[in-house]
Amino acid sequence: MSDLRVLYVAHNHPTLHPGGAEAYSLELYEAMRRQPGVEPVLLARIGSNVARRRVAHPGTPFGSVNDDPNQYFVFTETDHFDFFTLTSRDKSLYSRHLTDFLLAQRPDVVHLQHTHFIGVDLLSQIRRVLPDAAIVYTLHEFLPICNHHGQMVRTFADELCPEASPRRCNECFPEISPQSFFLRERFVKGHFASVDRFLAPSAQLMDKYLRWGIGPQRIEVEEYGRLMPDRRAGDPAQAKSPANIGFFGQLSHFKGAEVMMEAMAMVDPGVDAHLWLNGANLELQTEEFQEEFARLQEGLRGRVTFRGPYEHAELPKLMEDLHWALIPSIWWENSPLVIQEAFFHRRPIICSDIGGMAEKVRDGVDGLHFRGGDPVSLARTIERATTNPRLWRSLREGIEDPYPMDAHVSKLLGLYEETIEQRKGVAVSA
Repeated sequence: MSDLRVLYVAHNHPTLHPGGAEAYSLELYEAMRRQPGVEPVLLARIGSNVARRRVAHPGTPFGSVNDDPNQYFVFTETDHFDFFTLTSRDKSLYSRHLTDFLLAQRPDVVHLQHTHFIGVDLLSQIRRVLPDAAIVYTLHEFLPICNHHGQMVRTFADELCPEASPRRCNECFPEISPQSFFLRERFVKGHFASVDRFLAPSAQLMDKYLRWGIGPQRIEVEEYGRLMPDRRAGDPAQAKSPANIGFFGQLSHFKGAEVMMEAMAMVDPGVDAHLWLNGANLELQTEEFQEEFARLQEGLRGRVTFRGPYEHAELPKLMEDLHWALIPSIWWENSPLVIQEAFFHRRPIICSDIGGMAEKVRDGVDGLHFRGGDPVSLARTIERATTNPRLWRSLREGIEDPYPMDAHVSKLLGLYEETIEQRKGVAVSA
């Protein structure tokens, strides 16, 4: 029997664009490589927004990632992507280049982690070119539902949006008619019809897609499996108080960058609390955001230290002197990888009380919640956290190990085989 060929498709590669979905995609691919009888292939989109130069062979958008023959870049021009319809204006990307790639690889399963910057058209093209292949799609956020960067946050006042509709979307974007939003939804759902199984790494994300219209028989919750380092970070140095807080991830408005900086400015000067920023992609933010961030940082010298981007292998060292991990996002989030990473290193979490954060972090058990988007609430929570060593020790004891990659891989392989069999049934009935 030949090996199971699985093609993973991601919208970026973590070597060029650090991010949660990108890191998970590569970890999953690496874990599948170690499985006997499985031959994975990783196709990661890159473009001018993340690559300094066009990394591709002449005459083709494809290029090699490294010396791994089963990892590929596909280069697409960012300017060619229509962010409203989630499709590429360069139709030769689907009709010629990606079609040739699919026919050359002939995977049994195509597991998409994202179609951003590639386009939802790819889903229908996979079905046309590979009618027997199983198509699985992990949903990492709400781009198919929400035109506001897939965050489901209103464009006015950062108000959370529980569900989308043409009328509500028009309220956020008055220049776009409700009819256009209706057609956008029909267009995306039309391509989504090619997907056999959707995966949601959190129950709150699945619930929003169920309300949007994905049938319950086509979607299920499956948490991210993680490949963790060989060692955990040691216990932080003993101090009078658990004072050191770490932020890990992308520094952006939706990730709550301003909220945590404003909160640190409000913390009582007599409280020993220090924020360590391990953040990436600041240079990709708007000039206005970068200037505001710099202004806030300047006013917090001695209380906030910016360490810059980091490699995943550096996490044990970076966690070493930290007592807490902070996740101050103002949007729903899905299942932030930093939650699993912090729990692996036995660090309690301070997080917003919304979405995937509130679902994954148990208030008073393995972390503390604060009112999402509220710097005053965060400041008071930081004061409580950093002045109570007994609370910190109690929350550490409440931490459970994250979902292991081996269990995740086993679950996915079973799902792949089940979906392939279902495809065979479709072919027979046809």
